[in-house]
Amino acid sequence: MSPPPATADTGLTVIVLTHDEARHIARCLASVAGLATRLIVVDSGSSDGSCALARAAGAEVIHHDWTNYAQQFNWATDHCGVTTGWTMRLDADEVVDARLAASIARFIAETPADSPVAGVTIDRAIHFLGRKIRWGGMYPTKVIRLWRSGRGRVENRWMDEHVVVQGGVVHIAGEIADINLNSIGWWTAKHNGYATREAIDQLTIDTRLPPAGDMGRQARRKRWLKDNLYARLPLGVRPMLYFLYRYIVLLGFLDGWQGLAFHGLQGFWYRFLVDSKIAELRQLMAERRQDLATVVGAEYGHRL
Repeated sequence: MSPPPATADTGLTVIVLTHDEARHIARCLASVAGLATRLIVVDSGSSDGSCALARAAGAEVIHHDWTNYAQQFNWATDHCGVTTGWTMRLDADEVVDARLAASIARFIAETPADSPVAGVTIDRAIHFLGRKIRWGGMYPTKVIRLWRSGRGRVENRWMDEHVVVQGGVVHIAGEIADINLNSIGWWTAKHNGYATREAIDQLTIDTRLPPAGDMGRQARRKRWLKDNLYARLPLGVRPMLYFLYRYIVLLGFLDGWQGLAFHGLQGFWYRFLVDSKIAELRQLMAERRQDLATVVGAEYGHRL
């Protein structure tokens, strides 16, 4: 299937961010090759051949240094000359299934230019240790991944960032599957970095403005629960409560041993690590009589 020609109202630009994604990038791009009018890969310094593989798959590859996900993706939409009517966000370790590709093509073709719809939520599934995680409140996760070009933007957050759009939001059939092929060691190392970003995000919760647009109903509900319920629970206690809620109440145990590993690591270990980093940063700020930006810069090298 050849992608449709781009016009002011149709056509699709798919943007993928990469850093050492040689295991995934060809698979990712192949899943949208027949759908996208334009494929853009924004790379932040890969040394494993990711860029060559992306070019071989038909993508334009552009280098830009990394700060965080939100700033990287927003830079891409601002500086890569997107002229198609629609833009899609896709992670390098994700795959668009055939049903979703057909749904997107049909949706773009049938949605008139004067429609109030600006964003589309899509079901996202996580695969872990070879198993699709179906329980524990993890499936399906409905996220905005497709929007009218110029009317969507990633929230400027350090973690848990969502695309927010100016206009209405609808849902279409099909699925994005997150199937990462790296080791558990890689996963835990990456989530150690995520935990730092999450700790920063939670410590700046009182300074953030509400999202200027719609992020979708499910994401909005989860954000409210996280900011107004979870954030108010005691550090160290809330990860255990969250894990038990996911694993017992929301039937996460039905995902088998892979579910125990996933819900235990992502639902408890990661959240406990976030709390530990929050406590550490607060302690260092008090001991040194420095603000958060100074401590984070000294300890983690992030510039707030």
